[in-house]
Amino acid sequence: MSMSRLVFAACIISMAAIALAATPVTYIFGDSLTDVGNNNFLQYSLAKSNYPWYGIDYSGGQATGRFCNGRTIGDFISAKLGIPSPPPYLSVTQNVDTLLKGVNYASGGAGILNDTGLYFIQRLSFDDQIKNFKKTKEVITANIREVAANKHFNEATFFIGIGSNDYVNNFLQPFLPDGQQYTHEEFTELLISTLDQQLQSLYQLGARKIVFHGLGPLGCIPSQRVKSKSGQCLKRVNEWILQFNSNVQKLINRLNHRLPNAKFIFADTYPLVLDLINNPSTYGFKVSNTSCCNVDTSIGGLCLPNSKVCRNRHEFVFWDAFHPSDAANAVLAEKFFSLLFTSFKSAAPTAAPTPSPTP
Repeated sequence: MSMSRLVFAACIISMAAIALAATPVTYIFGDSLTDVGNNNFLQYSLAKSNYPWYGIDYSGGQATGRFCNGRTIGDFISAKLGIPSPPPYLSVTQNVDTLLKGVNYASGGAGILNDTGLYFIQRLSFDDQIKNFKKTKEVITANIREVAANKHFNEATFFIGIGSNDYVNNFLQPFLPDGQQYTHEEFTELLISTLDQQLQSLYQLGARKIVFHGLGPLGCIPSQRVKSKSGQCLKRVNEWILQFNSNVQKLINRLNHRLPNAKFIFADTYPLVLDLINNPSTYGFKVSNTSCCNVDTSIGGLCLPNSKVCRNRHEFVFWDAFHPSDAANAVLAEKFFSLLFTSFKSAAPTAAPTPSPTP
């Protein structure tokens, strides 16, 4: 068995222990796919979803700051772990009891790069989220002392899902400089080198168990399909995403070898999402090429209060031009959870073949 297989198997086994832990602690970083309301606390942010129809299928039927008609993938995974969904960090910044149970730093519009989502005025970039986590550690350390705090963070699990906006709200926008300044190879190198430093920063702050969610087939989301005359997935965009994912996986492997006691995992969600889009009926869906909410992609693609919403929301994979529906998140969370905690019972799992981008 190769050393890389051994390291990967060890990571999976350690991650599987999370499901068996009495009170697992999770810290979540990311963008609008996992934001649970942080942007509601940013007064001037244009990346908000705190209005109808968002939250229509969430408990209470009210918008919570989630960019979905209901729950995020993180909400579903928390439920499977038997813990409440971690609250938005900005709602509990000094509450040590809550911070110790895990919080969510994700922010709609955030990216790996600090200039991603600049036109949203306010959003918490990945660097900003890491700074907030540093503040969390300072508060906790002041209350339980350094040795206990280090043990706490070493044993916690960090879920990270970020990078989509670096494409959708940066590189793929013709009016922004990065798409003009860099080739895709150069842009990918910039993303990976930046992410390298960010993951090392989290490690220095005590993170040892990190699960990084790979990007899904962004060329197939409604906001990108409308750029195709025939409404098909954008093959070139999907090729770029596969290249990014491959480079992140290599980075994760390097960090596991370089950093003592690091147990980082790259979770390849691309094939999971692609299968859901290509074979919706297999999962009980009828529509996967457009959104339930009749969005206007010319003004952002979010489900505005004056938008028309489909009645059969459970039959749509996408809620708006960017985000999966509550029903789709339930399916993806089940598949993701199985990937991490059930499927890898062998000490030497084999890597799934990388899918070809949908033409």
